[in-house]
Amino acid sequence: MIQRNRVAIAVAAGLVAVLALVVWTSNTTVLRGTTVAQTELVDAGAQDGYEAPLAPATSEEAVPDEEGAAEDAPVEEAASAPEAQAAPAGPQITLVGKSVPRMGDVVQDGDGRTLYRFDKDAPDPAKSNCEGQCAVTWPPLLTNGNEPELRGVDPALVSTVKRADGSEQVTLDGWPLYTYAKDEAPGQWKGQGVGGTWFVVQPNGKRNVECLPPGVTAPAA
Repeated sequence: MIQRNRVAIAVAAGLVAVLALVVWTSNTTVLRGTTVAQTELVDAGAQDGYEAPLAPATSEEAVPDEEGAAEDAPVEEAASAPEAQAAPAGPQITLVGKSVPRMGDVVQDGDGRTLYRFDKDAPDPAKSNCEGQCAVTWPPLLTNGNEPELRGVDPALVSTVKRADGSEQVTLDGWPLYTYAKDEAPGQWKGQGVGGTWFVVQPNGKRNVECLPPGVTAPAA
C-alpha cells in the first residue's frame, strides 16, 4: 500500500514538472514573436518611405537676403504735396454813385444801402475815429481784400485806410465810408445829419446836406 502511494506521488510530481516546462516554453515563444513583429513593423516603415523630421534651420538659412528683399520690395511713390490753394476772397464791394429823389446825389453799396462820412474822421491822411460801439452803429465799409467795383464813382478818389483792428476800410476822397445800422431797407437815409456830424456822402466825397432833420444846420463846406 505504501509503495503505491509513493509511485502516485512521483507520477504527480513528474506531471507538474512537465506542465511547468510547457508553460515556460509557450511564454518564450510569445515573447520572441512579439519582438520579431515589432522589428518587422519598423523595417516596413522604412521601406514605405518614412523620413525622419528635418533638423531646425540654422540662423543663416532663416534670415533672408537683405539686399534681395530691398530689390524685390515694391517701391511706393512719394505722395505729392497738395497744391497750394489761394484763400477765398471776400464778397465783392461795390460803390454806386447815383441821383435819387429828394436827396439828390448819393453813393450806395451793391445792396442799395446809403453810405455816409463822419466829420470827426480825418481825410488827409485818412483816419477813422469810429471804433467800438460807434462801429456797431455805423459799420465801416471794408474791402475784404477785393478792389471795389465802381459805378458812377471816379476811381482816382477811391482808396482804403487801415483801421485799428488791421482791417481795410474803403475811403472816398480820403473820407472813410460807413453804413448805418438803423437803415432797415435799401435807399433809406435815416443817418442823415445824426449828431450834426454824420452825412450822406456824394460821389465826389463831399457832404450831401439835403433833407437834414429839424435842428441840424449844414456845416460850412
